[in-house]
Amino acid sequence: MIEQPQHAGLAALADEFFAAENTHNPFEATLSGVEGYAHLVPDPSRAAGHRHRDALRGFAARLAAIPVDGLAGEDRTTHRVLARLLDNGIGRLTHGLAEFSVSATIVAAQNEAFSGLAMTPVDQEGADSYLARLASLPGYFDAALGTALEAAAEGRHPLRSGVDAAVAQLDSHLATAPAEDKLLRPLAGRPEFERALTIVRDAVRPAVARYRDGLAHRLAPGARPDDKAGVCHVPGGTEGYADAVARFTRPGLAPEEVHRVGLEAVAALREEFAELGGKVLGITDPAAVLTALREDPALRFGSAAEIVATVDGALDRARRASADWFRPYPIADCVTREIDPIEAETAPLAYYQPPGPGGLPGTHWVNTLRPETRFSYEYEALAFHESVPGHHLQLAVAQTLHHLPRFRRNPSGQLTAHVEGWGLYTERLADEMGLYGSELSRLGMLSLDAMRAVRLVVDTGMHHYGWSRGRATAFMRSNTATPDANVRNEIDRYIAWPGQATAYLIGRREIVRHRERAEAALGARFDVREFHHQLIGHGSLPLGVLDELVTDWIAER
Repeated sequence: MIEQPQHAGLAALADEFFAAENTHNPFEATLSGVEGYAHLVPDPSRAAGHRHRDALRGFAARLAAIPVDGLAGEDRTTHRVLARLLDNGIGRLTHGLAEFSVSATIVAAQNEAFSGLAMTPVDQEGADSYLARLASLPGYFDAALGTALEAAAEGRHPLRSGVDAAVAQLDSHLATAPAEDKLLRPLAGRPEFERALTIVRDAVRPAVARYRDGLAHRLAPGARPDDKAGVCHVPGGTEGYADAVARFTRPGLAPEEVHRVGLEAVAALREEFAELGGKVLGITDPAAVLTALREDPALRFGSAAEIVATVDGALDRARRASADWFRPYPIADCVTREIDPIEAETAPLAYYQPPGPGGLPGTHWVNTLRPETRFSYEYEALAFHESVPGHHLQLAVAQTLHHLPRFRRNPSGQLTAHVEGWGLYTERLADEMGLYGSELSRLGMLSLDAMRAVRLVVDTGMHHYGWSRGRATAFMRSNTATPDANVRNEIDRYIAWPGQATAYLIGRREIVRHRERAEAALGARFDVREFHHQLIGHGSLPLGVLDELVTDWIAER
């Protein structure tokens, strides 16, 4: 029997919270496949952030008036998840680390706008919604610049290399002819195209130019140098970073502990590189294995089509093998698409967009720019992480859990450790499932593992211990096979998004710990399909709530 929510007050509060979050960040709503917000853009002003923080505090007070001890089942879980999300949101807005984050990375103001517009499902949401969103972009860019300038006036300056990269990216965008602006592509061939062109030419592009000039002439002169890359060099940054680590992992986990875990993981992976490198490459020195993986031209792709074919082949094998490892879920399909070349310059290797309204499939976005620089051995592991059995399975399943409040059916950036921990867990699970096409692709699994371990070290290194951008770059290059261009993109992403990169490996460690204790406690009664359902059958969860659910499941079995 499907459990229905029993507490009307909690259900109403959950719905109000969901609406408030999506109104505050409608770009995130679009990326998460939530309908009804495609006509809106975020307000990145400090005043809007304070208003939303006040709203979250009001929700928290109302939630506190509902005793969790009086709830059972999914209502109890909803209460605990909502409490964590409210606390996370209040902390994020209080410390305001995003206010002085300027970059060309995935979380940059311009990229959030460009991605939010590019991924708007026009067929489902309507062209008028898209036009309304376009018309609001000038105010969005003006407010984003105003917030950054307010922060700088308080001594909270962005990093100069991030500002320079953002200016270069905006110059590239503005160098295209207005009729070729990427913001017009969703309306190509539609009768509304000319109206959109007028808005882009006469309003949006001038606002983007104002934003660009404000970065170049008003923020760049006082921006931080690369030897002060971390937020610990900014007033309030040390406290803000500790809060960020706790938000992206779990309360009580200190940056020092994260750093130690990262160093231990890097050391353990070097042993795995030596063992598998001997089998595949005839090389047992870990540093030499990494050098070979990085520099051997035979290990690169020849075309973008090869990348897509590799990813699609991995997805097909995963689909066929899933029945032995997961319940038969009635979920949307997953498709592969290539990241836009302009965004691809500073984009990660891949990312995932959940299924959208009107039956739109989930999308595994793949970076195919300059395929001759892309490692052929990594993209299978990426496919498993982003599609099946990774993010697509997890997030598409969540959308089918109609007995849960809507905020639990959609991914939250504040529950990254569970979402990304699952994605990383499935890279190793795919090996257990026999999905890798070769031993070389298994080396790709180790290569991506090394990236996540290094993230713990360099993220805390910069933001807590004060490492320079150069030191972080050198550490990543010495301990991964990642090419220099991607090293730079990764490091710049960690600078722009403090704490987020720590979630991946910390989340996977928790999932592996739960599986090991379940196997030990249940022995022959352990069913991996039912265990995996506990991990993905309740929506995205804080790590503490996940611990409680698995503990209860073990006791029930």
